[in-house]
Amino acid sequence: MKMGIFEFEYMRRAFAAGALISVAVACIGVTMTLKRLSMVGDALSHASLAGVACGLAFGFDPIMGAIVACVAAALGIEAVRRRLPQRAELSIAIILSAGVGAAGALSGFVKNASSFTSFLFGSIVAITARELAAVSVISLIAVAMCALLRKELFLLALDDRAARLAGVNAKAVNLVFTVISAAVVAVASRTAGALVVSSLMAVPTACALLVAKSYRQTMLAAVSFSVSSTLVGLVVSYYANLRPGSAIVLAGVACFLAILAFKRLRRN
Repeated sequence: MKMGIFEFEYMRRAFAAGALISVAVACIGVTMTLKRLSMVGDALSHASLAGVACGLAFGFDPIMGAIVACVAAALGIEAVRRRLPQRAELSIAIILSAGVGAAGALSGFVKNASSFTSFLFGSIVAITARELAAVSVISLIAVAMCALLRKELFLLALDDRAARLAGVNAKAVNLVFTVISAAVVAVASRTAGALVVSSLMAVPTACALLVAKSYRQTMLAAVSFSVSSTLVGLVVSYYANLRPGSAIVLAGVACFLAILAFKRLRRN
């Protein structure tokens, strides 16, 4: 029989990191989904792999490499999106392709393949105190940014042109949001895994959209679903010997399906 889940320091760090990053990812995910850019997380997470591979290959912090790569990719998406406003999805496809290509090329120079593989599905239970500090700082900055710019982000998500007419400095707000989003995706790739980051953004938001009736309610519900699925996923992964990132996503999907079933029962 396994010992209590909180008897281990690594599990306490995992729960702290998971709670913090799930709040930040939910806040970012709601805005991205409303802007119809829900797959940005997928593109950025693949770009983060290129930064990780670069860091591991050339001997510097892979987390810093992931952040730099994500910021560059996010700025690239914004640049392409401005030039092709009617084809915003193409910007995501282009950056995702570039990220996959760069990650594949650079991974050949990584001597320890297991270190690189750990970023694919995450290693939240192996997070160090230093990495937890980085997650805490970036998550708090992201949440503060979403709170301070909530009106501007809401207007930009609804209608970019109308937001400009209302006096919103769209270029500055988008730049801040883009950079912070990239940093959040980079640390989320380390904790949950690059292959599941986009799911962490999309699934809690989808759950929230099923039950919420306003922007504020959607944001609060998305955070609640995100934190709940993260904590449940960590518990399940501990006792069932599953990968934490996969368990977290499956917990979120199960919640989404349960809400759909409950709404159908109510209608009937």
